[in-house]
Amino acid sequence: MSSNSVSVRPGLSGEVRTTALLAAPLVAGHVSTGLIGFIDNVLAGHHSTTTLASVTIGTALWWLPMMVPIGTLLSVPPSVSQLDGAGRRGEIGALFRQALWLALGLGVLLFAFLTFIPHALAPMGMAPEIIPGARDFLHGIRWGVFALTLFFCMRYLAEGLHWTLPTMLISAGSLLVLLPIGYVLTFGKLGFPEMGAGGLGIASAIMLWIEAIAFAVVLWNAKRFADLKLFARFDAPHWPTIRGLLATGLPIGVTVLMEGSLFIVTALLIGRLGEVPAAAHQIAINLSALCFMIPMGLAEATTVRVGHALGRNDLHGVRRAAAAGYAIVLGTQLISGIVLFGASDFLVRFYTADVAVATLAASLLVYAAAFQFPDGIQVLSAGALRGLKDTKVPMLLAALAYWGIGMPLGAGLGLGLGWGPKGMWIGLIAGLTVASVLLCTRFVRSSHPRRIAERAAAQGPVDPALAPAES
Repeated sequence: MSSNSVSVRPGLSGEVRTTALLAAPLVAGHVSTGLIGFIDNVLAGHHSTTTLASVTIGTALWWLPMMVPIGTLLSVPPSVSQLDGAGRRGEIGALFRQALWLALGLGVLLFAFLTFIPHALAPMGMAPEIIPGARDFLHGIRWGVFALTLFFCMRYLAEGLHWTLPTMLISAGSLLVLLPIGYVLTFGKLGFPEMGAGGLGIASAIMLWIEAIAFAVVLWNAKRFADLKLFARFDAPHWPTIRGLLATGLPIGVTVLMEGSLFIVTALLIGRLGEVPAAAHQIAINLSALCFMIPMGLAEATTVRVGHALGRNDLHGVRRAAAAGYAIVLGTQLISGIVLFGASDFLVRFYTADVAVATLAASLLVYAAAFQFPDGIQVLSAGALRGLKDTKVPMLLAALAYWGIGMPLGAGLGLGLGWGPKGMWIGLIAGLTVASVLLCTRFVRSSHPRRIAERAAAQGPVDPALAPAES
């Protein structure tokens, strides 16, 4: 089915149905991605508390830089959806090939970072017992960097054209790869040496390459994309196109980094308190991350719907698409909060038998339940703004919320006043709450039909794939 066949139903209820159908495979795919972290943490936790703490720090230092390329490549869905909505599908193949060059370039930078960052673990003040495992985890998983950036590039192309099923199927299938390989390498089965955290890093890299190759095969054989000629020829890097993608995508990457680094630096600071607080925090944050996969998928679907409405010049449809996303996310976040609050003791038992770790982790889930609503609203607002290619101002708003308020408050309470992990989590709640208010207000302003029309008139007939983000 062509992406152009996606129905555009009138009214909010129709838009809710369209968004839900588009988002469902994305949510499932994100949940599968979240379950990768769940598998890593369960295997590490049952290996030893030290291994779990090492994977906590290693995962933090893996995702901290990775958020920039993943966020930067988020320029692909709105660019593609706007071209599609404007009836310019013939330009999508060339744009995609330039996005692949961008993905490879970002991968080179990330590989270099992950090669050298383990040397900074001791100067960062990490507990000595955590350092060897975290180093081995990073040295193993870095070989999957290129696979991950290429995978997201291909995935975002498909999602921008309303085809989300491959994301769900490939992400779910990756779990079938990670679990057995991770178990064998972590615990030393079938003649392999016991590698602990390092084994999980290698297993994750293998899984990432399988995901990337599988998605490439799907796109190569997809009849619905045959007219795009995605792999019809080799294109050398075209710097104006790449700069256009960066103009929209780099502020997105920085915005994603602002939020994600708030959580990651929190994990690193808690890691200085010892292995029990680090392991407990990892359990709580992993469960929170699983819940976050739902609004993240909804945000990506909203990006596509807003971009498509903008491309076909449906100015009122822009707000209708966002309203549908907000309506759904409020319901999903209510359910997530209830589950985290009411089933905290039950959930932590999957991760560890250590009573001290489990008790602290269960108490942190109460704070995780508290930030479900602001977390959902801020990510949905950011997704709607991406559909408008309004990315620079949201980047500044995110920096203010997360690093001007969230981190100083968390560090002051957690480390300065000695409240420990609970103080750090109060900082997370504050940062997310401020971000939700600022980003939602920004979308209301940016999506006013008069403002959109004025911007379009001022810009003239600019290629949406190359248009710079709004300043």
